[in-house]
Amino acid sequence: MTTERFEVQRQIAAPPEKIFALLCAPAGHVAIDSSGMLQSAEGESVRRAGDEFVVHMDREALNDYPLGKYDVTVIITKFEQDALLEWTISGQVQPPIRHLYGYRLTAHEGGTLVTSYYDWSEIEERYRDAGIFPVIPEAGLRATLGILARNVE
Repeated sequence: MTTERFEVQRQIAAPPEKIFALLCAPAGHVAIDSSGMLQSAEGESVRRAGDEFVVHMDREALNDYPLGKYDVTVIITKFEQDALLEWTISGQVQPPIRHLYGYRLTAHEGGTLVTSYYDWSEIEERYRDAGIFPVIPEAGLRATLGILARNVE
């Protein structure tokens, strides 16, 4: 059976509310991106499921699929203050692919256990057959957690 979800964890020496504030800010996503694809973002910090913001992307950073520069809309699918943030994206590829990204935060002594996940289990077969998933490798999630720690500790 093929794994269609990555989940990685890291203990970060910062409180959940500080980490969550960074994750809710569009510019925060750009600041912690390890892939190099996220170039800039526009929009307000998210406050609930259904909120959206725009990210300007550059797929050439991955050099895997010839999309060049493009925009995506980040759509928040789950929101629990200081505990859970999950989103999907919508962009030039329609209908939306339906892959999910997220962070779970659990307060621990000395900081927060941060779980980052990437789930492409619900994508449509036409996208699955393209052979481009996972877009971000598990190592990319781990690297992003390292950058997140650097930004909030």
